[in-house]
Amino acid sequence: MTAQAVEAGLDWTPEGAPRSLRFDDIYFSAADGLAEARAVFLQGCGLPQAWREHLHFTVGELGFGTGLNILALLDLWRRERPPGARLSIFSVEAFPLAAHDAARALAAWPELADLTARLLGQWPRRAPGFHRLTFPELDATLDLAIGEAAWALGQWSGSADAWFLDGFSPAKNPQMWRSEVLEGVAARSAPGARLGTFTVAGEVRRGLQAAGFDVAKRPGHGRKRERLEGRFAGQASAGPRAPRVAVIGAGIAGAALARALEALGGQVIVLDGEGPGARASGNPAALVAPALDAGGGARAAFYAQALARAHDLYEALGPEAVIGRGALQLEHTERDPRRFDAVVGSGAFDPRRLCRLTAGQAAERAGQPLAEGGLAFADALVVQPGAVIGAWLAAAQVIAGQAARLTRQDGVWRVLDGRGAMLAEADAVCIAAGAQARALAPALPLSPVRGQASWVTGPGLSCALAWGGYAVPMDGGLLFGATHDRGREDLQIEQADHRRNLDALAEVLPNLAGELNVADLTGRVGVRAAAPDRMPLAGALGEDGLYFLGGLGSRGFATAPLLGEHLAARICGAPSPLPAEGRRIVDPLRFDPAR
Repeated sequence: MTAQAVEAGLDWTPEGAPRSLRFDDIYFSAADGLAEARAVFLQGCGLPQAWREHLHFTVGELGFGTGLNILALLDLWRRERPPGARLSIFSVEAFPLAAHDAARALAAWPELADLTARLLGQWPRRAPGFHRLTFPELDATLDLAIGEAAWALGQWSGSADAWFLDGFSPAKNPQMWRSEVLEGVAARSAPGARLGTFTVAGEVRRGLQAAGFDVAKRPGHGRKRERLEGRFAGQASAGPRAPRVAVIGAGIAGAALARALEALGGQVIVLDGEGPGARASGNPAALVAPALDAGGGARAAFYAQALARAHDLYEALGPEAVIGRGALQLEHTERDPRRFDAVVGSGAFDPRRLCRLTAGQAAERAGQPLAEGGLAFADALVVQPGAVIGAWLAAAQVIAGQAARLTRQDGVWRVLDGRGAMLAEADAVCIAAGAQARALAPALPLSPVRGQASWVTGPGLSCALAWGGYAVPMDGGLLFGATHDRGREDLQIEQADHRRNLDALAEVLPNLAGELNVADLTGRVGVRAAAPDRMPLAGALGEDGLYFLGGLGSRGFATAPLLGEHLAARICGAPSPLPAEGRRIVDPLRFDPAR
């Protein structure tokens, strides 16, 4: 989905309630909006009783608006949630409010002030697609889809145990209540799912009944005489327990997956023969920036979503993890100006977080003379890999051991070393070992790519630069490079490669490069794995309980956080943060000719 997100236009009633100019309808009553949300949606869905026996409860909503219903839900969840349970929320909004408008609307309920601040502090970017917001202190996650309801329902992977149907009234916004949308709600409903809505319009009742819901009128709230409650066919179940997962590899892929699994209640064992961050993830600094796709399709949307999620998760780790903020993608070929214009125009990125710069503007930001302009990514970061990986593996059981073979018997996976000794037993295994993963998943079309980075103490930049090569500020100096030699796996540092990196730096920063000598450079070699289409691989490998996360190439620190959450959701039976289009293009079996 590449269309620009369209913010809601609104004004305010004399009583202080927000009113949609597009639909000529109020979002809620300023007098009793919270009470109405509790009565129509929470009580209407039988909460909190409906989640009492659930290990993982999922709520879907049509019509996010100000987020008031979700705040009411989170407030109830923090008071009444079952011990150890997780809450997943999915909501849809075609015309998102600006954060300052939501803040004004929600200020009417000071009893929700702490939750409101948490929500507003991670208010979604102004871009279409899926946006993940988290409330870790509540073990709750919100995936907000910015887009049309039927599209969003078709892209979501979850099954809701309860639904809040809160679009504007059918008379004002018939698109939200058409049969295609109600059928989408049914298709994404778990057995026995409950729903609540304020409307009792005949076409809505008939549409829900046709979709498989048993609906009934109930006394309304306030001045509304009636409302609807509904129940989907089938019997609700508690769902499976969180699995025990063995993750092979302790680089950024394995660490991101371990963090995401633990957030869902999974028990995690991480295995690595050389220790955390010992291979391709072991540089002293890493650039978090997207690959660019001017076509504006699923690939562009994936990298925009990945950058946003990586930014938010790294910033949550604090100053020990984040070295620098912002990056410039410089024009370096004749076609770059047209490509960059297309990227900006695609709408994949929030226009407030991405902008075009002239050469003068770019030079001012970089603190160095530059001959060309480019793109400025506000969400790009430079991170300290060791701090990130250490934080994300802190709660995992880390075992020093080189996985050589996998076996499965009686539903249990066993990870064996080269001598046949067992390293771990688990319900599921994920191979996340970078270039070394090819030995455990030989059917995947992965190629090794050797890269040597160079760094030096002293000179620095105001922000990171990328142009094919890259240069990033690091503590006390500058890291730049890297070479890209497909098919090579040797790890010896070569002076010739330092020279190649210095020559590449001189193409965009001749003054700074002229101050450096090859003899003064330090460096490191890493071997990454890349797929033929240069997209990552994240998903199941066909055998029950066997998964893969890899092929991240040189974008591992940008894509691993989102992909780790996607794969953890798949393993634990939770909704993925990726839309269907994103899940398809990272499926590790996409190269199988039989599919």
